[in-house]
Amino acid sequence: QVQLVESGGGLVQPGGSLRISCADSGRTFGSTAMGWFRQAPGMERDFVAAISSTGQVTYYAESLKGRFTISRDNAKNTVHLQMNSLKPEDTAVYYCAAGTTALTMSRGRYGVPYWGQGTLVTVSS
Repeated sequence: QVQLVESGGGLVQPGGSLRISCADSGRTFGSTAMGWFRQAPGMERDFVAAISSTGQVTYYAESLKGRFTISRDNAKNTVHLQMNSLKPEDTAVYYCAAGTTALTMSRGRYGVPYWGQGTLVTVSS
């Protein structure tokens, strides 16, 4: 059973940084790709980043490359998303995802079987 729990969301000023995390209580974390998606009010849930089970392969939404970094700690069953130079348009609920390959996640939310409950990130002055 996969259980994903996000943490670390909150309010941050434009230009600031924030790191959000996702803990997976499942037994197969180390062999599972992980990802992040986000959904702004009234918008679709969009791909943000994904990382392979070993951490050697990562994918990013093109518009977020250079500002966001995904990483994982298999010893702690945790995946992180470091977000820098945040903009108001980054405001969204960020969801942790699992259950398929990183490549599949990079193509969109369809095919992702497991989701966390989401954590709200608000970028505002």
